[in-house]
Amino acid sequence: MDKARNLFITNSIRIKNEKISLKKETILSFDKEVGFSQFSKDAYKILELKYPKYHKMDSLCKLGILSSHILLLNQEIDADTALVFSNSSSSHDIDLKHKQSMENIVSPAVFVYTLPNIVLGEISIKHKLQSENVFFVEDKFNAELLLDYSETLLNSGKASNVVCGWLELKNDQYDVFLCLVSKNGEIPFTKENLEELYGIENE
Repeated sequence: MDKARNLFITNSIRIKNEKISLKKETILSFDKEVGFSQFSKDAYKILELKYPKYHKMDSLCKLGILSSHILLLNQEIDADTALVFSNSSSSHDIDLKHKQSMENIVSPAVFVYTLPNIVLGEISIKHKLQSENVFFVEDKFNAELLLDYSETLLNSGKASNVVCGWLELKNDQYDVFLCLVSKNGEIPFTKENLEELYGIENE
């Protein structure tokens, strides 16, 4: 317990309802009629992401790259920064596309994304991470699971920082909450604070 008190939420991002918020402050908002495809293109352009591989990715990976890019911008992170993600629908959207493609010629470009943890690999490549990573599939946002797993990695010395949270995309509806956890910050890394930060845009 004492060690846990020395861990903090250094930064956090929330993406939902056509809004991108960093540390509770809205930094970008889009028209409510904009679907995910256009949202991801517009956000990429506005944020000047400059990562050509982005355009070839499936939607879940685009969402992960976009959110992690904003979260980690101007942050000092080491190669052993761990990734602890979760959602409730796994890789649902790309799985449907893969099933549809099986009626004709199976597309390797689609099949490669039919696991939710592929997004962790893409984020690791972009940010040059060589670290522990895990993707849980849960019925709903589970702050206690994220807290326990992240604390174990940090307190065991397997990671110097952790990016943890919720990365959901289903039927063009997206719901993202990611936070950077380290030994520096003002917001204690607790179940209550995780639930409060995730609750933004959920009311």
